[in-house]
Amino acid sequence: MKAFVFPGQGSQTVGMGKDLAEAFAPAREVFQEVDDALGQKLSKLIFEGPDTELNLTENTQPALMAVSMAVVRVLEQAKPGLIRSVILRPNDPNLSSVQLAPIAKFVAGHSLGEYSALTAAGTFSIADAARLLKIRGQAMQKAVPVGIGAMAAILGLELPDVTAIAKEASGAEIVSSANDNSFGQVVVSGHKAAVEKAVALATAKGAKRAIILPVSAPFQCALMQPAADAMKAALAEVNMNAPTVPLVANVIAEQVTDPARIRQLLVEQVTGMVRWRESVMYMKAQGVTELIELGAGKVLNGLTKRIEADLTGRAVNAPKDIEEFAATL
Repeated sequence: MKAFVFPGQGSQTVGMGKDLAEAFAPAREVFQEVDDALGQKLSKLIFEGPDTELNLTENTQPALMAVSMAVVRVLEQAKPGLIRSVILRPNDPNLSSVQLAPIAKFVAGHSLGEYSALTAAGTFSIADAARLLKIRGQAMQKAVPVGIGAMAAILGLELPDVTAIAKEASGAEIVSSANDNSFGQVVVSGHKAAVEKAVALATAKGAKRAIILPVSAPFQCALMQPAADAMKAALAEVNMNAPTVPLVANVIAEQVTDPARIRQLLVEQVTGMVRWRESVMYMKAQGVTELIELGAGKVLNGLTKRIEADLTGRAVNAPKDIEEFAATL
């Protein structure tokens, strides 16, 4: 049983998706849809850089969604019914239509990857997802002035320990767990001084590594409330369909299909912790045996191996990956 998962910020590289666009018309169509929706030649930036521009949050977020959806579109052409139900009408007039159930049991995405997951499952159009992620990136960058916030990865300690460290480090400032990525890998976010104090405490309490991350803002913490407010307003203006397969949502690590509930969770997601470890464990408990990462990089595939060793993980993002994976379906 398969679930399809979609990467978040940090997976981007200049040139991602270029081989897909060169090889497949459906991929080129996705990049054109995103360019048209944004009124920006984002595809040129994705394929050619510079990386300083691609790494701006307002560009990174729609760019990663575009690459994920390019992979999805190519796979859907090769194997109808990948994530959405498809009705096939055979050429033989004596045969009735055939409905293909989705191959996916669930979709899930890491932070912005949740928008990719929902787009793949038909909740958003590609154009709406691109515009929402542009707004999300701009709002998250504006929420906290550069230099005020920070994020740090704590390796070798578990979530309860990191949560306690964040509480001790916070004082009058904010620092909290932002990403529970896997066993022994938790990211904290908040005011720069409080994050630095958390790093020092984590090191003193036996963390294997505690390192400040090169990010432009403190994502997934209470400092992002202005961005959450912006997303609440933006999401209220967008049509949302029920996903064709359930979404395992970041902030609750459980499945959801109701559009109104998804809208609420996408707002909460801006300030809430990404419960990725629990999400993977939830999908396994529901019978999932394979997590297929669709999009740039292999970050989620690596996390899968650390969370559940008996889950099969696979990253699909290049033409050869797509051909080999499609042949297994």
